[in-house]
Amino acid sequence: MSSTPPQVKAPLTVADLKSSGGWRFFKSNLMMVLLGLAFVVVVVPVGFVLYSVIEKGIGIVVRDLPSWFTTDVPVRSRQPGPGMKSAIIGTVLITTAASVIAIPLGVLGAIYLNEYGRTSSFARVVRFLANVMTGVPSIVMGLFIYIIVTVSTGLVGIAGSLALAALMLPIVIRSTEEMLRLVPDHLREASLALGSTKSRTILTVVLPSAAPGVVSGCLLAVARAAGETAPLLFTIGAATATNWNLFHGEMTTLSRQIFANALATTSGPVERAWGAALTLMTLTFLFTVIARVVTALSQKRR
Repeated sequence: MSSTPPQVKAPLTVADLKSSGGWRFFKSNLMMVLLGLAFVVVVVPVGFVLYSVIEKGIGIVVRDLPSWFTTDVPVRSRQPGPGMKSAIIGTVLITTAASVIAIPLGVLGAIYLNEYGRTSSFARVVRFLANVMTGVPSIVMGLFIYIIVTVSTGLVGIAGSLALAALMLPIVIRSTEEMLRLVPDHLREASLALGSTKSRTILTVVLPSAAPGVVSGCLLAVARAAGETAPLLFTIGAATATNWNLFHGEMTTLSRQIFANALATTSGPVERAWGAALTLMTLTFLFTVIARVVTALSQKRR
């Protein structure tokens, strides 16, 4: 009795997969094209803005080196001449203080919302308030800090830091919570199964896994805070001399100087405004690069 050998089917090829899922591949290709078009729509205006800032700002910065970084802001904003030392130092101090206030609170709040509170009533209230704060105009935050802090203490740098921290906090909370949601639950379950506590699991497993996304959200918040002007108009004053003390005396920032010099009708202050814009953009880029390098090194070590 003869038996016919079983027939071996040929392996599927790429052509076979395309023929069986034509509509699926069409949708995939369509979405890729739309994604590319959206990328171009976003990048082209940003490219023009960067080109304009670099073209109009590099001249005064290079021409006035090194006095651009070593001389204080002129006493009169319409007075021609270099000098952004006090504004650069004020920007770094105020933005750093705002980051120290907002980033830890935002990360801790996101950890509570995603790991502990989840769908509890208090967590829903916090999440709702964070969403509302995201859409609050920056000038409203400035007026709020002006009423709470500036009226009683005067124009000081820490008031500006509090205003910027209020703007940064909801961005950090929402972005960090979304990144924590992307961490697979089986990582948490594996850590808990090995006898680790929940707090240790969050600290050693969840947060390191979500670190790149968390850093991106924090950098987005810092970039928004560094470029804000409206909250600082009510809180830090309009100083020209360098002030290293956040808790005493008026201060100034690059965004404040851009606003003041851009209102002038003469060419000197307008050029200084373009130079301040380029300096602010460069500082933000440097902060981003440093944060990315530190995150990459820590991930590699881990």
